Amino acid sequence: QVQLVESGGGLVQAGGSLRLSCAASISIASVPFMGWFRQAPGQQRELVAGITTAGTNYPDSMKGRFTVSRDNVKNTVSLQMNSLKPEDTAVYYCAVRRVPSSNLIWGQGTQVTVSS
Repeated sequence: QVQLVESGGGLVQAGGSLRLSCAASISIASVPFMGWFRQAPGQQRELVAGITTAGTNYPDSMKGRFTVSRDNVKNTVSLQMNSLKPEDTAVYYCAVRRVPSSNLIWGQGTQVTVSS
């Protein structure tokens, strides 16, 4: 059973920064995808940033303020978030796809709240 444990969420003022971390119970060195998603109240879950075997990818709306990275020794994936805005308030989820075409496996989520 794969476990993903997120940490680093919290309350921050607009313009501030947070770094989220996701620790995986498996080796992530060869997984085809790991990434961060977020879901605000009443909204659909959306991709924030992802890492594949080919590199990183960000939706256009997320480029510039978010940076995703992975540590294949510690089996962690991190999300550095800068210049945070109130609209970034959401539950942030870590996810992994263990093999190509498999379903995503999700962490429990961590709350990020940005005050104005």
